[in-house]
Amino acid sequence: MSNAVSALNGKVATANGVTVRDCGLQGMISMRGTFEDENFFTVLSHIIGLEIPDVRTIVSNGDRSVAWMSPDELLVLVPYADVNGIVAQIEEALQGSHFLAVNVSDARSLIAIEGAGAAEVIAKNVPVDLSAGAFGEGMVRRTRMAQVAAAVWCDGADSYKVICFRSVSTYVFDLLAQSAKDGLVGAL
Repeated sequence: MSNAVSALNGKVATANGVTVRDCGLQGMISMRGTFEDENFFTVLSHIIGLEIPDVRTIVSNGDRSVAWMSPDELLVLVPYADVNGIVAQIEEALQGSHFLAVNVSDARSLIAIEGAGAAEVIAKNVPVDLSAGAFGEGMVRRTRMAQVAAAVWCDGADSYKVICFRSVSTYVFDLLAQSAKDGLVGAL
């Protein structure tokens, strides 16, 4: 049996006070369901231990987070080793309901961007207003990063996370690292 590794295998790049780094293996569950179904939220909140986020937000506590992704989709982040057990609990608890819980951990990559210019490094590559007044802690957006799909959120002062497909993770990492290396222009 082989050991799982992240697509970026611990890669780190630092330039101009901004660090771009691979977050390693991250458990991720794509949850789809009928948000009007109170049981859906009750079960998920009980199993994950977090309230369901409002539109375009992410809620976190320790090593668990739930991000709003679309009107019928949430992304649940948990420790990598816990994913299969949590998916099994969700499937058992929601049996007979309209839902989908899929382990997408090995299909995605999580990248951290940290430092005083982190928002600008990301903003140079996405059509999203990342200025402090428009995009603050706990906010999440699905978007395009250059030519690929990505989601970005702010998880603290000068600290952001980006999720992308594993197949394009080197492209996204290198794009962000080059953006940091090119320097800041003071746009944000």
